[in-house]
Amino acid sequence: MHFFSVPSTIQRLISSCTWRKEGQGKVIFLTFDDGPHPEITPWVMDLLAPHQIKATFFCVGENLSKYPDVAKKLLTNGHRIGNHTMHHIKGWRNRNSDYMMDIENCENEIQKIQLQLDQEAEEVKQHDAGTEIINVQSNIAGPKTTSKRENRKLFRPPYGQIKPSQIKLTKSMGYEVVQWSDLSCDYDKHLDCGQSLSALVKNAKPGSIVVFHDSEKAENQLKQILPKYLEAMMAAGFTFETL
Repeated sequence: MHFFSVPSTIQRLISSCTWRKEGQGKVIFLTFDDGPHPEITPWVMDLLAPHQIKATFFCVGENLSKYPDVAKKLLTNGHRIGNHTMHHIKGWRNRNSDYMMDIENCENEIQKIQLQLDQEAEEVKQHDAGTEIINVQSNIAGPKTTSKRENRKLFRPPYGQIKPSQIKLTKSMGYEVVQWSDLSCDYDKHLDCGQSLSALVKNAKPGSIVVFHDSEKAENQLKQILPKYLEAMMAAGFTFETL
């Protein structure tokens, strides 16, 4: 049995997390967890690009370390990166100190990516002072940006599992803790993709935060569901924005 949406009672009960974004117009916030992946993440970007759709990618620190070039491409293409812990660990099964350290280690990887981009931009600038340098800083869910929206760091707990005390600690570090309103369940290789697609389309509302996964175990399901989902949402007049 799959739960493709989170009941409003749970959203109200755990109101310290962000489940949806109200008041944004007919907008859906598309998110991808567990990447970056050297093949699947670029596939997602290629699918989104013709429609100029921007999404938020909650990345695992280990994967950022392995595939920094993919992460840099996400940012230079206008997507956002959020924190999904270093090792994709469950908050319920870990001590607060260990959990917070895993978040911090992931944040360090995110900042390494930004530093590399800053250095590359500076090299280009020095090579050709007349070249316009694209500033991708606003796309990192990190602390260096200037506007109120851009200054928020984004964190999503793996599996959605996080203790109330961990939520409090994470928010004290400047993070917005982002859950979701709608889940594709694409990580399940036995998923009925048609059922998932129907549920996502039926449950779509302005401000929905929708989760897919740019991971190997989700690849087959993702490639069946995502193109049709985007087509249906655009036909219904929805647009997409980053968190």
